[in-house]
Amino acid sequence: MTLRLYDTATRSVRDFVPREAGKVGVYLCGLTLQAPPHIGHLRSGVNYDVLRRWLLAAGYEVTFIRNVTDIDDKILVKAMERGRPFWSIAYANELILADSYRALNVLPPTYEPRATGHIPEMHELIAKLIADGHAYPATDDSGDVYFDVRSWPAYGSLSGQSPDAMQSAGDAPDRGKRDPRDFALWKGAKPDEPADAYWPSPWGRGRPGWHIECSAMCWRYLGAEFDIHGGGLDLTFPHHENEIAQSQAAGLPFARYWVHHGLLSIGGAKMGKSLGNALDLTYVDSLGVRPVELRYYYAAAHYRSRIDYSEDALREAAVAYRRIEGFVQRAVERVGPGQLGELPGAFAAAMDDDLNTSAAFAVLHEVVRDGNTALTGGDDVTVRTALAAARAMLDILGIDPLDPAWTGGGRADDLRGVVDSLVALALEQRAQARGRKDWAAADAVRDQLKQAGVVVEDTPQGPRWTIGEQD
Repeated sequence: MTLRLYDTATRSVRDFVPREAGKVGVYLCGLTLQAPPHIGHLRSGVNYDVLRRWLLAAGYEVTFIRNVTDIDDKILVKAMERGRPFWSIAYANELILADSYRALNVLPPTYEPRATGHIPEMHELIAKLIADGHAYPATDDSGDVYFDVRSWPAYGSLSGQSPDAMQSAGDAPDRGKRDPRDFALWKGAKPDEPADAYWPSPWGRGRPGWHIECSAMCWRYLGAEFDIHGGGLDLTFPHHENEIAQSQAAGLPFARYWVHHGLLSIGGAKMGKSLGNALDLTYVDSLGVRPVELRYYYAAAHYRSRIDYSEDALREAAVAYRRIEGFVQRAVERVGPGQLGELPGAFAAAMDDDLNTSAAFAVLHEVVRDGNTALTGGDDVTVRTALAAARAMLDILGIDPLDPAWTGGGRADDLRGVVDSLVALALEQRAQARGRKDWAAADAVRDQLKQAGVVVEDTPQGPRWTIGEQD
């Protein structure tokens, strides 16, 4: 099958045909760095990481650009509230974001540009828009420059909105605009904002508007036309609508496919710091849920569906992943890790069908069930085949328990070694108690380990232990 993706611009599922055979350019709108990321933000990274892994598995050379917005109205508000430079707030949050993506085994982008590093490209685009009659400097001496929405007849086509029904852009006072719906490309310096948040420009000292930042970075790293532009559904309007308008008005064909992911809400409301309902990886860890289990939770839902967060659903995802992990561990003990096998045809068909991970996970669970049956029956040939197929699917989804990203390194390995030694000592004491038929003492050791989160399972090969709940 050919990969098919839902394209927001055409409101249809389309065959994916890259601009250049064998190569794919992807741009993902990254985070605005006014605050650390919450688990709603991180869904985006996992969803597009699965897309990227599937493209790589299909043999494409993928250039994956994920930006960070480090200059923006919201960041400046935080800077003024805290009395800190805007860039220090942005950089601190950028580091947390990078750590969070690493924790979730999100592959690093080909490049992760910052908006502030691309002011010259923004100036070039704005100048061209002015020259072609699609933008204008404000006449109120503010130093602002606006995109003329009425000059672009296709405006509203991405989101399906009519300009006549739109309200004011709300990104600057209307007094300097020809039309309230016009949006800012460049914002002149304001006396009540941080003095270091500005750059010289042909229109006066100022800073970029939010939308022009992404157009400039797409152009810089992926060229005038590229394959896939991604982001959350909440960015369709106005951000992506404005991106496509200003880019195409400047003569750039821009994105061939618009791929948007659903949001993660909580209690039916959008998750956000301002609403006081933002949950981060530290919170998830406090529930006893590991990053790999959170990634399972994200990936198991179709990328375009909305996830309404609940602790129960997250814990259920963790238990489901532990069943898969348990099979992999038992199979490796029996037949060794082996190599990644061929992907089942049903799995590949599901992934080609607009990344239908719900159906893909059903295939994965079926293979794991067959593998467990083979383990019980002592059928090592089937165990080996099931393990190879399961690991191939888990690799695409980024949750293979044997991936070095999850097996850890450095301090994590040191701690694992300490735990191994302590558990081995406890199991030796249990074995001695069993040997002298002191069943009460043996059961007490097992119960104490369980209270500490270590589950012991007696197998024909001897006791084995895992951390987590027993299924």
